[in-house]
Amino acid sequence: MAYSPFNLAGKVALVTGGNRGIGLGMAQALAQSGADVVIWGSSAERNIEAEATLLAHGVRVLAQTVDVSNEKAVVTAMAEAVEAMGAVHTVIANAGIGMGSPSFVEMTTETYRKTLAVNLDGVFWTFREACRHMVERAKKGEPGGSIVGVASLAAIEGAARNQAYAATKGGVVSMMKAVAVEHGRYGIRANAILPGWIATDMTARSQDNSVFTDKVISRVPIRRWGQPADFGGIAVYLASDASAYHSGDSFVIDGAYSIF
Repeated sequence: MAYSPFNLAGKVALVTGGNRGIGLGMAQALAQSGADVVIWGSSAERNIEAEATLLAHGVRVLAQTVDVSNEKAVVTAMAEAVEAMGAVHTVIANAGIGMGSPSFVEMTTETYRKTLAVNLDGVFWTFREACRHMVERAKKGEPGGSIVGVASLAAIEGAARNQAYAATKGGVVSMMKAVAVEHGRYGIRANAILPGWIATDMTARSQDNSVFTDKVISRVPIRRWGQPADFGGIAVYLASDASAYHSGDSFVIDGAYSIF
């Protein structure tokens, strides 16, 4: 008999920030593996484009316009997703922004607060509402679920001029661990993904910078920028039964950059 835990038919996965970049790369892989997909994005136009892409894989797709920095919006959207799809088995908190500064001493409180609102508050509310649904489902006799937080290498390495961003990503890793310990009794597992240098809209300026390419990307042992599609495999693994006993872990996906 073929090994088939990566078949996600009958599962529903929700990806915040799922209309572009890493989020869309993960959503596409989940759909290709048979999962029905919910994507959250702040741009209705991009949601429509992503929805069309995902529908081509023959699964159910729900695209919701959600600002994850708004608690009420997150609570409402999660409830609507559960109602529309019947259940949500995997939730990937991927939505985030990158707001650096010329230097730490020049970083404004506005930048700090806005970064925390999206990257940490948004993950907190997304995790909380996902766990609320999964715990309720477990108490009705259907335990299990996967919570995933997309952090960054900035969580574990020094990120000069990005102290606010780094703080949020370190917070995501710590929050994930707390969820893993508290909710394991319900069959809910929690893990984090730490991307390295990935070619997305967030890194567009660096991609066009020849000095950055020469000094940084040349040090990536795999010798290229990471791509959104590089995160499809880990998304499917964490959504699948193959990871049923894998919880509280952080997956660094950076082409071996951080160990070189």
